[in-house]
Amino acid sequence: MKSFTPLPVVAALAAFGIPLCALAQDFRHGEPSPSQRPAASYVPDLPKLARPASSELRELVERYVHDRDALLRFYSVPGSALQLTRLGEFQSAWFARLDAVPFDPLGVEGRIDWHLLRQQLQQELALNARTAARNTELAALLPFADAIAQLQESRRLLEPVDARVAAATLGQLAADIAATRKTLEADAAKKPNKILALRAATRLDDLSRTLKNWFDHYNAYDPQFGWWTREPHAAAAKALDGYAKFLREKIVGFKEGEDEPIVGDPIGAEGLKHNLAREMIPYTAEQLIAVGEKEFAWCEAEWKRAARDMGLGDDWRAALERIKRDHVEPGAQPALIAEQAYEAIAFVTKRDLVTVPAHAIDTFRMSMMAPERQKVNPFFLGGETIQVSFPTDTMGHDAKLDSLRANNRHFCRATVHHELIPGHHLQQWYAARHNPHRALFATPFWTEGWALWWEFHLWDLGFPQTPENRAGMLFWRTHRAARIVFSLNFHLGKWTPQQCIDFLVERVGHDRHTATGEVRRSFNGDYSPLYQVGYMMGAIQLRALYAELVTSGKMKERDFHDRILEGGPMPIEMVRAHVMATKLPRDYRSSWKFVGEQP
Repeated sequence: MKSFTPLPVVAALAAFGIPLCALAQDFRHGEPSPSQRPAASYVPDLPKLARPASSELRELVERYVHDRDALLRFYSVPGSALQLTRLGEFQSAWFARLDAVPFDPLGVEGRIDWHLLRQQLQQELALNARTAARNTELAALLPFADAIAQLQESRRLLEPVDARVAAATLGQLAADIAATRKTLEADAAKKPNKILALRAATRLDDLSRTLKNWFDHYNAYDPQFGWWTREPHAAAAKALDGYAKFLREKIVGFKEGEDEPIVGDPIGAEGLKHNLAREMIPYTAEQLIAVGEKEFAWCEAEWKRAARDMGLGDDWRAALERIKRDHVEPGAQPALIAEQAYEAIAFVTKRDLVTVPAHAIDTFRMSMMAPERQKVNPFFLGGETIQVSFPTDTMGHDAKLDSLRANNRHFCRATVHHELIPGHHLQQWYAARHNPHRALFATPFWTEGWALWWEFHLWDLGFPQTPENRAGMLFWRTHRAARIVFSLNFHLGKWTPQQCIDFLVERVGHDRHTATGEVRRSFNGDYSPLYQVGYMMGAIQLRALYAELVTSGKMKERDFHDRILEGGPMPIEMVRAHVMATKLPRDYRSSWKFVGEQP
C-alpha cells in the first residue's frame, strides 16, 4: 500500500494565505526551536542562586501556609461553625505571636513579609466573620446544615459511629429538607431573593459532597453501617439534590439546556472597604470608579484618532467592526498565535526591557479551548499554557461567527503578550523560582496588573504598528477601564448584571455574547470581588512606580522589571518597598497615593 505523506505545515499555512514567515523558521524572530537550543543555556548562575533566602521570615510564612492548609483539610466542611471557630483561634494566635517577633533586626524583605503576613491574618479573620454572618442569613434555608457537618466532623475526630443513630439522623435530615422546601413552595413571602438562593444552592453542593464522603468512608467496610444507613442515606442525598435544583430553577431562574443566569453576590461598601485594605489601596470604591472613568475617557479619544487614521472619521464603532472581521481562516489560529508570541518576545528582548530566560521562552505551550469553556471565557486564558479560544466544528453557525470575530488578529496581538511573554507566563516562571513563599500574598493587582502594565508600556514604545493594531489594543484597554466601573458599581449594589452587560455592549463595543460571557465570568465564577479592578488599577500603580524610578533616571528599565518579578506576588505598595529597598517601620500603614490625593 502506498504511504501517505501529509501536506507540510508550511504549505498548509500558505494555503490559508497566512504570511507568518511560514516558509522558514522566521516566525520565531531569530529564536531557535526549543528542541535545538543547547540545554546548558537553561542552567542559571548557580553561585548567585546559592545565597541565603532574601527574607528572614520566609520559613515562618511557609510554616503558616502548611499549618493552615492542614487544618482546612482536617476541618473540611466549608463554612461550618467548627471550621470557623478553629481557624479563627489559630489565626488569632498567629496574629499575637507575630506581634511578638523582634521587628527591629529584620531587613527590607523580612519587614515586608511581616507586614504582609499581618495583613493576611487580618483579612482571613475578616473573611471568617463574613462567612459567619452569611451563615446566619442562610440559617432559615439550611436548618439541617449543622447536622451534616457534625457527621463528617465526628468522623474526622475519630469518634465511633453508631449506625442505628446515624440512620435516624439521616432520616431526620430527609424530613427536614423536605419540610424546608415545602415551606418555600407554599409561602411566597418566605422565598429568598436570587442572591440568597444561589448562596444556599452552592452550599448545598458542598453539603452533598460532604455527606457522600462521610457515607463512603463507612459503607461496605462496616456491614452494620450499610444495613442501617444505605436507604436513609439515599433518601437524604436525593432530597439535598432536589432542594438545590428547586432553588436554582424556581428561584434563581436556571433552565435546563440554557446558560445559567447571571446573579452574582455583591459584597457591599463595607466588604469592598475590607478588601481594599488588604490590597493596600488607600482610596474608596467611588474614587476608583472616578479613576476608571478618566482612563475610559482617554481610550475614547484614542479610538477616534485610530478611526481617523483608518479613514473612518470619528466612527470608532466602524473601526472596531473592521478589525473584528479581520480574522484567520479555521485551522490557522495556532500558527497566528505562535508568530505573535515570538514577535512580542523579540520586541522586549531586543530592547533589553526585562530579562527573559531561554528556559521560559522554550517551555510555554498551547491548547485549544473547549466550546463550553468559551461561554465563560470567549477570549484567551494563559500562563505557561496559552488556552486559545476559536470556533470548533461542533458549534452552531452563529457561535462560530461570534468566536471568529472575538478572536480576530488584532485582539489576539494584544492578548498573546498579555498571556505569555512578557505577561503571565514570564511572571509565573519567576514566581515559582523567586520568593515562592509569597504565593500566600497573591493579588490580581500584581498578577493582572503586571500583564496589563505591559499593554500600557508596549503601546508607549510603538509596538502597535498600524491603526488596526492600535484599535486591537484599545479594545482591551477600554475593556479593562470598563471593568473598574461596572464591577465596583455592581458590588456597591448600584448596577444589575444586565446593566453591566449593556455597558460593555454600548460603551466598549462588545458583541452581546462576549459581554454576557465577561459578566458571567466576573460574577458567577470564583473570582474575588476586586479581581476585575486589579487589571487596570495594578497597571496604573506600576505606571506610577515606573515614572518615579525609571523615567526619573533613578533605575535602569531592565533592573526595574526584574526586581518586580523577583520580589514575588504582593500588593503593589509592597512591590514599591521591595524595588526601592525601603525598610518599613513597624507602624507602617498604607499611604501611597499613586493617582494623587483627589483622583
